[in-house]
Amino acid sequence: QVQLVESGGGSVQAGGSLNLSCVVSGKIYSPYSMAWFRQAPGKEREGVAGIYASGGTAYYADSVKGRFTISQDKAKKTVYLQMNSLIPEDTAVYYCAADLFGKTLGGGPLLVNSANFGRWGQGTQVTVSS
Repeated sequence: QVQLVESGGGSVQAGGSLNLSCVVSGKIYSPYSMAWFRQAPGKEREGVAGIYASGGTAYYADSVKGRFTISQDKAKKTVYLQMNSLIPEDTAVYYCAADLFGKTLGGGPLLVNSANFGRWGQGTQVTVSS
């Protein structure tokens, strides 16, 4: 069974950077797509960035465009979220998620719609102080 394990969270000052990792367990790396979501206290879960396992253009929420970069290393079965120029509003628990059934194949915003992802990691806390 596919499991996702995130790491790399922590506390950083505004303007700093963090690189989150999500390792996908299983014999082969076979999701249709992977994505990162976040949830701040008292707020709904928000899609941050998504990428197809086959490659191609990633999709980003407007709130992180130009600051965050999603990437993957298929050999390591790992998805990354490089976060630069962090601001306090980025404080949240960050989750990676996998689409194992092709629900995101329509592209674009589907890559950051949580309803399309059936497998989730346990989350990693990111705290940005001003």
